[in-house]
Amino acid sequence: MAALTYEEENQIARLTIQSPPANALSSTLIHEVNKALDKIENEGNVKVVVLEGKGRFFSAGADIKEFTSLQATSDYRALSENGQQVFNRIENFPIPMIAAIHGAALGGGLELAMACHIRIVTETAKLGLPEITLGIIPGFAGTQRLPRLVGAAKAYELILTGEPISGIEAYQLGLANQVVADEELLNVTNELATKIAAKSRATINHIMHLLSYAKHEAFDKGMKEEAIAFSDVFGREDAKEGIQAFLEKRKPYFQDK
Repeated sequence: MAALTYEEENQIARLTIQSPPANALSSTLIHEVNKALDKIENEGNVKVVVLEGKGRFFSAGADIKEFTSLQATSDYRALSENGQQVFNRIENFPIPMIAAIHGAALGGGLELAMACHIRIVTETAKLGLPEITLGIIPGFAGTQRLPRLVGAAKAYELILTGEPISGIEAYQLGLANQVVADEELLNVTNELATKIAAKSRATINHIMHLLSYAKHEAFDKGMKEEAIAFSDVFGREDAKEGIQAFLEKRKPYFQDK
């Protein structure tokens, strides 16, 4: 059985982790995520991606059994670098990715969620990087992404203790965009994905590109790129429709033109 399933409807792709019992983040699963991203980029139909876990957890961490099968130091480095590469691709993906987190997002599971652009968590979810409790460290850029999201001081505490936090605390720290009751996760995630998918493809693509500058590039360069994108958007039919709909006090109908 595939460790990841793919569904697509109304320009929303749903990637579901299915690796019971804990949805462990194996090399196979990471490879399947990468293949799904290839499909999404190559086909060009999708505007939003939702990443979720089936069963009790989003993902309770990396596949520890896989760790025991490795021998040389170079094997572990290759494992880390491969995960980093795929997660970097997620962070820089031109299509917004929403992580819908329930149960637990621990270790590699949290690292995967942190690479996504938006995170929605349930109140009872547990999030953390517990690798230190196993005598190891995060290997998929967890030490780099967590400080950017929660601040250096809190990242030191969470990574050095390995203790998880609740979904509520994750929201309070800025690690999650929204916190919801367990039974509302699917509805809230679908509503957000649908809201984004209703927007013009060109504007979504430009915004994703420009926000990556805000994180990784000089501010001045980002402003120049923003001006170029701004002018491009205004030459498109969807911009004309959006402005006209605003003036007419109606909902716009975008056709990705």
